Amino acid sequence: MGKTQDAGAHAEEQAQMLLLGNGLTAVTRNYRCRGGEIDLIMRDRDQLVFVEVRYRRHAHFGGALSSVDQRKRGRLIIAAQHYLATHAWNGPCRFDVVAFEGDGAQHWIRDAFGV
Repeated sequence: MGKTQDAGAHAEEQAQMLLLGNGLTAVTRNYRCRGGEIDLIMRDRDQLVFVEVRYRRHAHFGGALSSVDQRKRGRLIIAAQHYLATHAWNGPCRFDVVAFEGDGAQHWIRDAFGV
């Protein structure tokens, strides 16, 4: 793995620990399908939570949060639809974003965007 992949894997681990510490339970990690990928899938009581994890060393171009643009959201939605079509889940869902900045700032945006 290169430095970028190492940093991403570390950010995913940090995000999972943050979410577990706030009462969510892990379902799966790095769910991939033809149209996209979801970093973490968690449960928050009766909700299934699709989590995008972002890390940016520098805040150039808006930082980690702004990197979840319309194109990225579209790919997350495709992957979530695939997951829901292939797994038994009929409850509510949401998309969260956990973002880490190089200066140590961390952001957890619940229900970051709708479908």
